[in-house]
Amino acid sequence: MSGPGRYHLLLTMDGRPVQHGWWNRQETARDKFRRWVGERGGRLGTRVTLLDEETGAVLADWPDQ
Repeated sequence: MSGPGRYHLLLTMDGRPVQHGWWNRQETARDKFRRWVGERGGRLGTRVTLLDEETGAVLADWPDQ
């Protein structure tokens, strides 16, 4: 495997990146997305975004835009 992984999870707070994660399996990345929203989603200004680095598509975004 080369690179960090296809599915990139990004946590921002007040517009600043706070945490990143990369996974090769979409199921794993979606599980982490739900977990991050549950753990950190209560703070105002928090956004969690799941991206497909191969296609550039946003797969999930919380809160929804």
